[in-house]
Amino acid sequence: MKKIIMLLLIVSAATADDDVKVSDVGSEFSSYKEIKATKELKQRIDIGFSNLTGNTDTLNLNGKYTMAVIKPGYENRSLKIMFNASAFVTENNDVKDNEEYNANLVLEQSMDDNWLTYASIHWLRNEFNNYDNKVSLGAGIGKELYNDGKQVFKARAGFAYNFQQYTNSQPNEEFFSFNQYLEYTNKLNKISDLYVKLGAFENFEDFSTDYELLFVAGINFAVAENISVILEGEVDYDNLPPVGFKKTDTKTIAKIGYNF
Repeated sequence: MKKIIMLLLIVSAATADDDVKVSDVGSEFSSYKEIKATKELKQRIDIGFSNLTGNTDTLNLNGKYTMAVIKPGYENRSLKIMFNASAFVTENNDVKDNEEYNANLVLEQSMDDNWLTYASIHWLRNEFNNYDNKVSLGAGIGKELYNDGKQVFKARAGFAYNFQQYTNSQPNEEFFSFNQYLEYTNKLNKISDLYVKLGAFENFEDFSTDYELLFVAGINFAVAENISVILEGEVDYDNLPPVGFKKTDTKTIAKIGYNF
């Protein structure tokens, strides 16, 4: 939890950095409150776009696919199956400046007294931030600490095996980590939802130096039946980033989504 408290200080300072890139750190499982898991398969496609002309020609594209479904699991309790994949590409003056690809698969099994277990697979590729492949296989437990039908607060903690392959000559890395997450969602009104996530990641071999922090916050507005707009911000802090790269990255995304 100490790392999560530190993250709140980092978030307040990150926006002052004038030279931040798109995030190179993906959460082991993202906030899936953009789409609610039900017994019927629910899917969503999001598309975001921005373009600048004049002194500079800048193109920004982002897309995301999400699916969620509930199936009978252990002792016929709810088993949530959640998956998403996303892409983020920027191009400045006909030169590709950054691109990032993410994929996440999560299985979340409900247990007694609002406890849960989870297993997750995360993959990231971002050659501009020196990650040729970044894979994390995780498992752990969690608990729904509060749920009044409008607000939900969950905590999770677990372990993960991590493999990081770099685009330059930096040696590949394999290690185990301890991961912690706090998630909060709030049904603000009939047409909007707020979600917030804090995460901390610590290398077992060096807890004090090799750690990462994640903050994600977003709001989802329904603008028509099955159509909504999402505004989302992300701050990632890597205390031991790839050689030659900065510790703090930010990402701000506006996108429109279709649920089906």
